[in-house]
Amino acid sequence: MLVSATEMLKKAKAGHYAVGQFNINNLEWTKAVLQTAQELNSPVILGVSEGAGKYMTGFKTVAAMVKAMDESLGITVPVALHLDHGSYEGAKACIEAGFSSIMFDGSHFPLEENIAKSKEIIEICHSKGISVECEVGTIGGEEDGVIGAGEVADPEECKMIADLGVDMLAAGIGNIHGVYPANWAGLNFDALDAIQQKTGEMPLVLHGGTGIPDDMIKKAVTLGVSKINVNTECQLVFAEATRGYIEAGKDLQGKGFDPRKLLAPGTEAIKAKVKEKMELFGSVGKA
Repeated sequence: MLVSATEMLKKAKAGHYAVGQFNINNLEWTKAVLQTAQELNSPVILGVSEGAGKYMTGFKTVAAMVKAMDESLGITVPVALHLDHGSYEGAKACIEAGFSSIMFDGSHFPLEENIAKSKEIIEICHSKGISVECEVGTIGGEEDGVIGAGEVADPEECKMIADLGVDMLAAGIGNIHGVYPANWAGLNFDALDAIQQKTGEMPLVLHGGTGIPDDMIKKAVTLGVSKINVNTECQLVFAEATRGYIEAGKDLQGKGFDPRKLLAPGTEAIKAKVKEKMELFGSVGKA
């Protein structure tokens, strides 16, 4: 049973921990994340970018797979299926497909347009019990072709969007998507603190969780971050484990070429990474 992210994030904010959003790309990814969440008794958010949704042949396919897998694996922890960086059209398609949480990213629109579109999406979602995340200020790095420079959001703008009734807010605090460059200046905690002061109880979201040092993650959580997005890191360990399997020639031994065997090390690597992150974020045992 998929749930919206509202309740799990309110609990996380009150309990000073964060729930991980782990982006899924296929069946192995989804299974690895769900099994790990169940094993650790942790709430979890499955993120789906528009690119990944398209790759998996559409949002309806994704929603059907996640719902069926949740049931067949006997998952009892709270699971939210969340559109990551959704466009206006994408958000509407995911509402239709049965997602339980939506991120509408109108950060590239002028503020007035971002507010108008966010309002409409919030209204539709809330009438259906779906949680909504909005974004203020661009998150740096590249996300499906949208490139930002690790900007810092304006606390006043954050308050304007928060006041629309969103359930969670993504605000740029110098974080970026993908792998962090060597000259990265780190998270701007003063900005985070100022945003937190303006938005109060609103759970804040940290995008680009790959490569932010653990102590910075922990500090961000104490300053109101209740949801942390992880994607690149799982992709890197999956690729590394798969490379190791093939370089060791295991695909040439017996039926080692069978995709169930070929993809097993990568799947295990994702599980280990998700476990590590859930422990870092403090969500273990919080379901």
